Amino acid sequence: MTETDFPKIESASLKHPTALNLSLPDPLPDDIQELFGKCQSKLGLIPNVLIAFAHRPDKLRAFSQMYNELMLGESGVSKLEREMIAVTVSSINSCWYCQVAHGAAVREYSNKPELGESMVMNYRYADLTEKQRIMLDFATKVAKSSSEIGEGDRQQLRDAGFTEEDIWDICEVAAFFSMSNRMASATGMQPNPEYHSTAR
Repeated sequence: MTETDFPKIESASLKHPTALNLSLPDPLPDDIQELFGKCQSKLGLIPNVLIAFAHRPDKLRAFSQMYNELMLGESGVSKLEREMIAVTVSSINSCWYCQVAHGAAVREYSNKPELGESMVMNYRYADLTEKQRIMLDFATKVAKSSSEIGEGDRQQLRDAGFTEEDIWDICEVAAFFSMSNRMASATGMQPNPEYHSTAR
């Protein structure tokens, strides 16, 4: 399938998935139509978080670029582990959207439905490696009390086998979701219903 084969998405077919009365541009800019068409073709859905940001296309472009780099870019922290951080932080912040969406991603990447469930409920009871547990303990501190993080906390990550670049990535993912959770919850953003049945 070439890029021109992706379905054209009309803004009239999309509803802003928050509690705010916001409208999408009509027509959608070409690059946003292409992004949404790719999502629909590859994922079977357009993530509601993208639709939510689309009322201001420049903000959607910035959000998408940051998200894709953080969650899909090269890193010594695996994609599954980055999703684990997302779920752990989202659970701390009681973010309905991100717990549902990223809990589904954990199930998908791990092929373990029970791992996605335990991550949402309490990662301390999940079947994790010691290295992953140390990573999530650190991510928890980023979400709850980042100003209290000291060299000892970073050294624990080094001792567990994380590089300096990995530590940056862990911090960045945890901080990003602390922001994203607050936006989703404050605007009443609803997760796509499809996430509930993903990888069960």
